[in-house]
Amino acid sequence: MRFDELGLMQPILKALAKKNYTEPTPIQAKAIPIILNRNDVLGCAQTGTGKTAAFAIPVIQLIEKIEGQNKKPILRALIVTPTRELAIQIDENITAYGEFTNIKNTVIFGGVKQGKQVEALKKGVHILVATPGRLLDLEQQGHIDLSTIKLFVLDEADRMLDMGFINDIRKLLKLIPEKRQSLFFSATMPDNIVELSRKILKDPKKIEVSPVSSTAETVQQQLYYTNRNLKKDLLLLLLKDEKMDQVLLFSRTKHGADRIVRNLKKSKIKAAAIHGDKAQNQRQKALKQFKEKELRVLVATDIAARGIDIDKLNYVVNYDVPNVAETYVHRIGRTGRAGEEGMSISICEPEENAYIRAIEKLIQQKIPVINDHPYPQTEKPMTDKEKKEWNKEKQRKKQEFFANRKKNMTRARY
Repeated sequence: MRFDELGLMQPILKALAKKNYTEPTPIQAKAIPIILNRNDVLGCAQTGTGKTAAFAIPVIQLIEKIEGQNKKPILRALIVTPTRELAIQIDENITAYGEFTNIKNTVIFGGVKQGKQVEALKKGVHILVATPGRLLDLEQQGHIDLSTIKLFVLDEADRMLDMGFINDIRKLLKLIPEKRQSLFFSATMPDNIVELSRKILKDPKKIEVSPVSSTAETVQQQLYYTNRNLKKDLLLLLLKDEKMDQVLLFSRTKHGADRIVRNLKKSKIKAAAIHGDKAQNQRQKALKQFKEKELRVLVATDIAARGIDIDKLNYVVNYDVPNVAETYVHRIGRTGRAGEEGMSISICEPEENAYIRAIEKLIQQKIPVINDHPYPQTEKPMTDKEKKEWNKEKQRKKQEFFANRKKNMTRARY
């Protein structure tokens, strides 16, 4: 199937062609016709499935048909999402897909001064992308009139609840018109999500795509077993390879991300962290510097990394192995895109061994293990004599490490 078979208007097809999009993903092929037919949608899909375009493209078309010729834009579509980065990414995508239409859109989020956002709202927009807190704040100040909404999209509903936004969502539902078209997307469908969807949707069409469980063939995977206290040493050893000039590194926690950055900076490696405790301008600055290769390593938590899309990213490092197997697939899927080669490196401590087994079960393949390195995993304490011997062996292995690693990488490439 092609996009030109989905009943899309010419200006949108032109924009998609400009981005070299010809064939829709499964969720796009299912969702676009249903949304254009003005049905409510309950979508079960994870990040990485093309979900954003699945709702953004038909929303643009519906609003363009209703409002495109009016001189003063009226707010007709509201898209609510949990994180700032994802909100910005959605807004950028709407701008790209609607380039040849008359649609005006903007994004609002917390963590920055509201002045510029208020100015954009005053000029008028058709489509507003927002995080819950800033949305309710500006509505209470009288800067947003939600009574004109005809399309409401709640994206990443499960993450919204995980982050404690349920009360904000309840407040929001009281402010938007009951008569509307609603689109509800979540990666998982536990009971509390299903209950929430029933309060938002009317006679919805359910769309479900299988969770991503396979990794791109263009991604070379490597697994290093080590101990927790040796992870930082192993990471620094890996980064001595100058080819690793742009690395997206995942940390499980915000504090862990900051600690990794401090260690890297001590070794004169340019790095920055993005996570929920960072101010929005800090996060945007770090992402911009990383994209422009002013930073060598960007350390991110999974929540903060949602919405990050970097062309030709060659290296992803799992400093902490994720405890959810699907998260591993999404993380390493940020490299090896569009036929480009990529490499994923996972650094596993004993407590994470079970996570690796779960990941290998999901992806139905063994991750190649690199044993020939100076920081092997040991699950029991060593004696003083063993430590002395281990240190000798570590120095020897350091000398051999890069030669063997280069051979492995060359062999995998050809």
